[in-house]
Amino acid sequence: MAEDKFPGWHGTTIIGVKKGGEVVIAGDGQVSLGQTVIKGTARKVRRLSPGGYDVVAGFAGSTADAFTLLERLEAKLEATPGQLARASVELAKDWRTDKYLQKLEAMLIVTDGAEMFVITGAGDVLEPEHDVTAIGSGGNYALAAARGMMDSDMSAEDIARKAMAIAADICVYTNGNLTVETIRK
Repeated sequence: MAEDKFPGWHGTTIIGVKKGGEVVIAGDGQVSLGQTVIKGTARKVRRLSPGGYDVVAGFAGSTADAFTLLERLEAKLEATPGQLARASVELAKDWRTDKYLQKLEAMLIVTDGAEMFVITGAGDVLEPEHDVTAIGSGGNYALAAARGMMDSDMSAEDIARKAMAIAADICVYTNGNLTVETIRK
């Protein structure tokens, strides 16, 4: 199939919510190729424990690329135990400068319960404003929904779940099969 005719992979909405001493990262399970749902139960949120420190990561984009980045992040975290910001910056630098990594198409949300970052292939390590961030196909819908609920009495997990439900109602590339991971600090 010619590259310009390839329908393109779509999928993934990942949200990170920090509230009340906990951080939740939630992701949907849909992977689509063009107008076809290829898989509805993909697991795009992972718990890592390099050096005995828990880190949760959610990824949007190519699965193989995301796993490559998660392996690199885990290696950076093993080299700098308990220093998520430093490991994230080192990963972003490698991602931006390494000729192989530059071709990877994914984004990550990572947290250790104290800090939360979005890491991109452009070399960005972004700490979200308002303690909420989202990436992927339905990311903007989930972000807007979560921001609207942050002042409520809802927990971080409840906000993440409700925001993902709203995104799934709007974005055809997002479903309601969630993977949710929580870290408390």
